[in-house]
Amino acid sequence: MRAAPKAIREITGVRSDALPLDILTGNEPIVFKGLVANWPLVKAGRASVAAARDYLKSFHNGASVAVTLAAPEEGGRVFYNDDLSGPNFEQHMARLDIVLDKMVADMGNAQAPLAYVGSTTIDACLPGMRGENDIDLGARDALASIWIGGKSRIPAHYDLPDNVACVAVGRRRFTLFPPEQLPNLYVGPLDVTPAGQSVSVVDITNPDLERFPRFAEAWGAAQVAEMEPGDALFIPSMWWHHVESLDGFNVLINYWWRQSPAHMGPPVNVLFHALMAIRDLPPAQKAVWKGIFDHYVFDQPEGSLDHIPEGSRGVLGAMDERNAQRIRAFLQKRLSR
Repeated sequence: MRAAPKAIREITGVRSDALPLDILTGNEPIVFKGLVANWPLVKAGRASVAAARDYLKSFHNGASVAVTLAAPEEGGRVFYNDDLSGPNFEQHMARLDIVLDKMVADMGNAQAPLAYVGSTTIDACLPGMRGENDIDLGARDALASIWIGGKSRIPAHYDLPDNVACVAVGRRRFTLFPPEQLPNLYVGPLDVTPAGQSVSVVDITNPDLERFPRFAEAWGAAQVAEMEPGDALFIPSMWWHHVESLDGFNVLINYWWRQSPAHMGPPVNVLFHALMAIRDLPPAQKAVWKGIFDHYVFDQPEGSLDHIPEGSRGVLGAMDERNAQRIRAFLQKRLSR
């Protein structure tokens, strides 16, 4: 029997309009107990599933959303097919109000497929809802998304943005792993993913430790939160998180934001280019390039550019929007050859 992971630290008494800045810029996951308990959506869900559905429908503008449909035998796991060549689900577009009615009607039907609406921008399909159900993140340009579905399991994955995830309807279990556990999580393909992010192929609810022995070390570093409606969780950038929806109808609202300006671009693009250009070099050349990256990117020595006049540093200068555009133009020219 595996020992249970340690619980994610909880704090109480935090207001949704006064989230602590030191936490939102930190690298520790935190549960805010009852942070959004006063949201009308949370109160509707506590009354009944039908009340929550009707409350959501009252804001619907007729928009269609992407709906994930997974067969009952998948057990709610949104994952790959058997050979990791594609997903184990289908996606279709449908009106959100019709999807909500179908989800509620299928509750308790073991033969019904999992229906799951993931990462949908709230303002695009439920305009006005954030006027009654929102948190104040100050000057952060956060993207607010809604996730709706039945009992589901989303494999461990990471996101570049920081994240506050608010449990609005139904209970959820979050299992988090620090970024340094990457080697022990057995991550699947980078370019073929179930939902856009690379994921661990270990089923953490029933791990095969003969096949994935290093996962035992990851499990030892895991942190878990059992969350009730009204609770919220801060997930720092790059932390792996496995998400389980535990009830027949669940709604989550999350807020993503980056601590770096948008002109810096996604770091994963660099990873893909490095796979193409560096990974398979002869070992001596790889070692040289590792030193170059350390010098210019990861451990640039203080004063290492003093010999170049500031106005002549080009791409080595401060990474403002103008410099980012210069680098993009350079890369586009090089990659188009």
